[in-house]
Amino acid sequence: MLVKLAIALLAGLLFLGTAQAQRAYDQAELDAMLAPIALQADGVVSQVLIASTYPDEVAAAARWSRANPHMRGDPALRAVENEPWDPAVKALVAFPELLIRMAESPQWLHDLGEAFVTQQAQVMDTVQALRRRAQAAGNLASTDQTAVYDQGEGIVVQPRTQIVYVNYYDPYVVYGPWWWPYYRPVFWRPWAPRPVFVAHGFFYSKPDWRHRHVAVVHRPVHVVRHSVVPGKWQHGKYAVGVVKPHTVVKPYVRVPESQRKPIVQQHMPAAGVVKPHGVVKPYVRVPESQRQPIVQQHMPAASGFTQKHTQQQYAGAHRGQSQGGHSQHGGHAQRGGHSQGGGHSQGGHGRR
Repeated sequence: MLVKLAIALLAGLLFLGTAQAQRAYDQAELDAMLAPIALQADGVVSQVLIASTYPDEVAAAARWSRANPHMRGDPALRAVENEPWDPAVKALVAFPELLIRMAESPQWLHDLGEAFVTQQAQVMDTVQALRRRAQAAGNLASTDQTAVYDQGEGIVVQPRTQIVYVNYYDPYVVYGPWWWPYYRPVFWRPWAPRPVFVAHGFFYSKPDWRHRHVAVVHRPVHVVRHSVVPGKWQHGKYAVGVVKPHTVVKPYVRVPESQRKPIVQQHMPAAGVVKPHGVVKPYVRVPESQRQPIVQQHMPAASGFTQKHTQQQYAGAHRGQSQGGHSQHGGHAQRGGHSQGGGHSQGGHGRR
């Protein structure tokens, strides 16, 4: 009797765990989840969606961007070429303001990744519905930098050149009055838009609005040791937190006291993660009499990237920054910033 009860209890727990893992987000949650990114360029949207399925790597990339505030665009992508991140995550270092806001909203990022993996078609439909709302409100139209046009039943947003703008917008303004009382978009700290140059082919994936999924169109630029297959994007075999197959990790080996050597701190990797083909050395305890000073490497100086902006963009960003902070999915901070009329920046994975 007790055995049967234990088996039934175990089966119930497994069922609950499976149900939770496969939880479906309802439309209110999807609207709130996608509102902060739906008006960005198609390529940016597709890469944000893919990157959201690797939240740990997004956090590592954001740390790299904070440590290298002068890097953006194509030079930043070249600098992280050898990092063991997914190509979509690497692409986002080109737009550090957006990347850092994503990392600052971990619950939102996790939910977005889960929704994209399990409800990709509904996610794509939600992006289009949000674009229609913004267009009806007069806040999504073509500009000198971005083309907004209909393609079949979908609204396409594309940069006009290789200069891409990832603009900030207030979800509580651009879509009109928010329509879900219990689910509200995450509210990000405003940022001033900056022109970002990207190489031809930077957006290697794009939304296929007709078939309601993200499609990989070609191999990512400046990306090594990752294989991508053209066609419908599929989540990589190696999930976040699993050591990549090209990473070699040696087991811990205890070293006799007589054979131990001083530890000299080496230059820390940019993102704090194991590099491709990197070897994790075992911990070695050093006798006090043999220890040497730790050599600190020179930290790169932070240099800002300046760009002249319109008075309206600067005023909007300044108002939002004076309020500070942001909220997570399900609530929001005080609103600031400015609404954005017109489209945004540009669009483009999968990993085998």
